[in-house]
Amino acid sequence: MSGDATTPSASSATLRGSFMAAIFLMATSAIGPGFITQTATFTARLGAAFAFAILASIVIDFVVQLNIWRITALTRRRAAETANAALPGAGYLLAILVIIGGLAFNVGNIAGAGLGLNALLGLDPKIGGALSALLAIGIFLSARAGVLLDRIIIVLGIVMIVLTVFVAFVSGPPVGEALRQTVLPDTIDFATITTIVGGTVGGYITYSGAHRLIDKGLTGPEHLPAVTRAALTGIAVTGLMRFVLFLAILGVVASGVTLDLSSQTANPAAQAFSHAAGEVGLRIFGLVFWAAAITSVIGAAYTSVSFLPVFRPMTDRARNIATVIFIAVSLAVYLAMTTPPAAILVFVGGFNGLILPIGLTIFTWIGFARSDLMGGHRYNRPLLVASALVCALTWYMGYKSVGNIFAFIGL
Repeated sequence: MSGDATTPSASSATLRGSFMAAIFLMATSAIGPGFITQTATFTARLGAAFAFAILASIVIDFVVQLNIWRITALTRRRAAETANAALPGAGYLLAILVIIGGLAFNVGNIAGAGLGLNALLGLDPKIGGALSALLAIGIFLSARAGVLLDRIIIVLGIVMIVLTVFVAFVSGPPVGEALRQTVLPDTIDFATITTIVGGTVGGYITYSGAHRLIDKGLTGPEHLPAVTRAALTGIAVTGLMRFVLFLAILGVVASGVTLDLSSQTANPAAQAFSHAAGEVGLRIFGLVFWAAAITSVIGAAYTSVSFLPVFRPMTDRARNIATVIFIAVSLAVYLAMTTPPAAILVFVGGFNGLILPIGLTIFTWIGFARSDLMGGHRYNRPLLVASALVCALTWYMGYKSVGNIFAFIGL
């Protein structure tokens, strides 16, 4: 879809539209069905103290996304190509990890879309998942795939925010207490922060917005200020959605309602929306969950396939066909599964924990030592110091996530 490319002489309206597409692709990719379920689960366990974990995830998100967007713009290359240029072979490893992780996550995203349509319309989850996957396939088969992708992502992102704000208002959360515990929490649960970060900025999510900017042609030092603003806006949109979703569920928990977290089929987010606004709340949950899932299906497929050209050049049509195949394979796996995809999502969580530090290490090193890959640009030092600190933290998270991989394969 690089045919969308925008030149420096393009109108400001076109540039704004291009940046909005990248912003919402990153934001909606970061807020999938897994994140919604995690938020409900952790809010039920920690109450208002979960606000601190959300703040921590936003700060980490800020450092990771801002650096990767900016360095991607300066190198004018996709992440895998940049990694290969910095360290031969590293790009191939990064691409393989992202593609495997994205494929497995898409099984969960399709399952989430099925659950969303089940809550919204009463459809069988398998049928709802299949219809959602076919819709995503139709987008990439369209002759106007790039335009459709941008518009659908933006519209569904706005719908998610508006509906969740409504439920947050109805549930009447203790906002003052939530704000206090954002900075002075009663409890700090590092495992919770690790999980939220892995699910919102790990794997393919890190590169979704940055690769969309590449396809739009918005690279080079001339676009760096606009890229920085777009990254900050994307992080703000993502942070807003995370916090509003937390408030919507906190209002229910604070009212004394106990959400079921014990059974394998429990859906604490659906319970919270239903308690907050009754039957209407359940339908709103279905639409929000479906929107989060379908945008994540699109984002995971688009971003994962954007790593394939590192192995061999691909035309726009070839990439769209590869994306369709990617979604079709994810759907086939989902339809063949007879149990909830929880185990595979644990496995993918382990992969996410490994992908983030590998990519961030390469990008941080480029910022410090490889100005030649950025056209001689001397990168912002305070941002690099922050990136190095977060990089060390993500390696620790990666070390912890290796246990998930070993557990999945029975070691």
